Amino acid sequence: MNKILWAVCGLLLSLNANARDVADVRVAEAAQVSGHSLQLNGAGTRTKVIIDVYVGALYLESRMTSAEAVLADKGVKRVALHMLYGMKSAKLLDAFKKGLEENHSAAELAALDGGMKKFFAIFDSVSGVSPGDTIFLDYLPAIGTKVIINGKERGVVEGADVNRALLKIWLGENPVEKSLKKDMLGLN
Repeated sequence: MNKILWAVCGLLLSLNANARDVADVRVAEAAQVSGHSLQLNGAGTRTKVIIDVYVGALYLESRMTSAEAVLADKGVKRVALHMLYGMKSAKLLDAFKKGLEENHSAAELAALDGGMKKFFAIFDSVSGVSPGDTIFLDYLPAIGTKVIINGKERGVVEGADVNRALLKIWLGENPVEKSLKKDMLGLN
């Protein structure tokens, strides 16, 4: 009987080693992105006023605790958004646009215009997101940023500059939430 209990305890501990709970969301410690093994760099909750909006997680090929290092990294990356709150695509797009505007000059935004129009068009094609939905922004250097919603690829936006701009929403000088930036960098 003791052997069975120890086996069950071992199994439960090994399951917990592969995921962590953030705001009641199981966040995997690793991710496979187009054959590349990534590890969870950090995860936290985006809260607006008193509403938990999503759990954001950053996956990298190797851990980094500096936003500058992540933004300069040319490797494969994933930003995972686990939605806790539903919203129409227009509201989601407004949030992305605000995050971009807070971290880029008008000239920088103008240079990104083509890529951002394509990114926004991808989200225009969905009616919105609901609690429990997932959004993956997978960056592959030779391809660009794949937008995957609930496991379905919705489109690809070419360019490392677009991916860096998107990352600045969470990791820039004016992140969407300072505590989420620290969480995604594994500093909290």
